[in-house]
Amino acid sequence: MADMAGRPGKPERSGRPGKIDKPGDNSVRIIAGELRGRRVDCMVNESLRPTPQRTREALFSILGGDLKGEFFVDVFAGTGVVGMEALSRHADRCWFIEKDPRLAVALEKQLKVFRIADRSVVSRLDAYRWAESWQPSPGNWTVFLSPPFPDLTARSEAMLAMLASLQEILPPGGVLILQAEECPLLEQLPRQEEWRRRKYGRNLLWFWHHVAEGDESSGSEDGDGDEDDEDEADDTEDEGAGEDGQVGRNN
Repeated sequence: MADMAGRPGKPERSGRPGKIDKPGDNSVRIIAGELRGRRVDCMVNESLRPTPQRTREALFSILGGDLKGEFFVDVFAGTGVVGMEALSRHADRCWFIEKDPRLAVALEKQLKVFRIADRSVVSRLDAYRWAESWQPSPGNWTVFLSPPFPDLTARSEAMLAMLASLQEILPPGGVLILQAEECPLLEQLPRQEEWRRRKYGRNLLWFWHHVAEGDESSGSEDGDGDEDDEDEADDTEDEGAGEDGQVGRNN
């Protein structure tokens, strides 16, 4: 998801100007691509906390930067900033899954303002029900999930079932990404040994790549994605990634 809806705890720490992570801030900045510098209107609070800038920077560095030819799904979309970041980086199309009608309406308006509505679909659906019925067409898909933190505990069984379902239907070459914080669910991820973990402060990114049969490659060159904010540098970890750290593709 583009935001950490419902996540409790202190605001993300920030050592850089322009990062939106404190309750009371009212916009978050697109950091690269054709929309670089544009701001997404929102009111950050304890129930709506967009993915921190540094985490987004690392995420898209790992994905390869330019997403031309890719389909992107922003699940638990909230503000939609992660999906808009993907569109800014030339993703062919993005689907935003958000059940809150107020957030969905605000997202649709923002997409029109940025003139990217023609490459977007906003689905006002419960994410778990969406996953049960989703039938992706052939192509290169990236599915990003940043669920409300309470779901990782109170709805852990449903979350694990959702992840397993997405692993089954994601086409070869597809990438599944879970943003979370430390919790017992992360020790029970389906196909646990196939996930890679990256840590940025208290934010964790877990990557699962559907490797096509006969393709054992897992990456290509990448010079970023394993650094952290300067005030939390000792917290950065990279577990399971190759030397390059980039998610491989089959295109």
